[in-house]
Amino acid sequence: MSHRRDQRSSRAALFDDIEEGGLRASSSRDVDEHGNEKAIESLQDRVSFLKRLTGDVHEEVESHNRLLGRMGNDMDASRGIMSGTIARFKMVFEKKSSRRMCKLVGSIPLSIWISWIVFTNI
Repeated sequence: MSHRRDQRSSRAALFDDIEEGGLRASSSRDVDEHGNEKAIESLQDRVSFLKRLTGDVHEEVESHNRLLGRMGNDMDASRGIMSGTIARFKMVFEKKSSRRMCKLVGSIPLSIWISWIVFTNI
């Protein structure tokens, strides 16, 4: 037991020599501990802020993924509709009588558009 006391006293003497007295060493440790506690609190605040921010980013990404998924489904549906419409137009243009009718129907808006341009410039 006296051996432990000797070790403690030699340690105290060692630190006293280095830090110029036991009172100053204990007060600087208190200051260091207080500074460490403030730093830990600051880090905890930053970590919680980053955690909330990460959660918000995750929610935003999830909502965008859902939006893109719906948009992809809508595009697939419109692609199917357009394929059907193009197939019908192909059938119309393959028939000679239908081709004449399409030319007639297409020429009416074209003639109206040309006449509008001519009469608005006069």
